[in-house]
Amino acid sequence: MPIFWAFAGSWVLERHVDDRLTGQQGRFAGEAWLTPGDGGLHYREEGQLILPGRRPMHAERCYQWQAENGKVAVYFDDGRPFHRFDPELVAPEARHDCAPDTYDVAYDFSDWPRWRAVWVVTGPRKDYRMVSDYAPAQGQAASTG
Repeated sequence: MPIFWAFAGSWVLERHVDDRLTGQQGRFAGEAWLTPGDGGLHYREEGQLILPGRRPMHAERCYQWQAENGKVAVYFDDGRPFHRFDPELVAPEARHDCAPDTYDVAYDFSDWPRWRAVWVVTGPRKDYRMVSDYAPAQGQAASTG
């Protein structure tokens, strides 16, 4: 399984979103970068979000990853805690409560260096499943640790 610094590099990112409230399906295609800095990794993703009946739109997001006691602690870009996971497990899970919504994630590192994050988000006005698949970008040699 990967260790913290094995995530550093460029990743091709494909994401599928299944909104169970509206029945709509969305897709995101882009790239994610995990760049060393400030004692951790800066996560940045950028690409095109495609939603039914709309023109493709530019989308991006950023997080901060820190190695903390053998775990990966993920923070929003403004420093608020998001979730933590153990990168040495094949299928670590985590939860983020953002009342009244709940965000559950299940990672899958069984095919490292390809990996997956599956988010299930529920709340009074949210019910979607988001699957993000990561693969090393061309020319990028992801390490096993």
